[in-house]
Amino acid sequence: YVRALILVERDTHKEIVIGKNGAMLKKIGTLARQELETLLESKVFLECFVKVQKNWRDDVSIIQELGYSP
Repeated sequence: YVRALILVERDTHKEIVIGKNGAMLKKIGTLARQELETLLESKVFLECFVKVQKNWRDDVSIIQELGYSP
């Protein structure tokens, strides 16, 4: 079981990632799940969320929380 958070900076970006009737998010999730299953050699349940977080790329604490160093 994997929960994935996709951060975007604007509401318009969120609309693009989700797509019409959720089609783009479904495509993203399906491709990601397939890659994870190949990597892990196991079935994976992938749950994707899209969240608007203004200026997240400039926020050191968020970058660190995601596992990256600034």
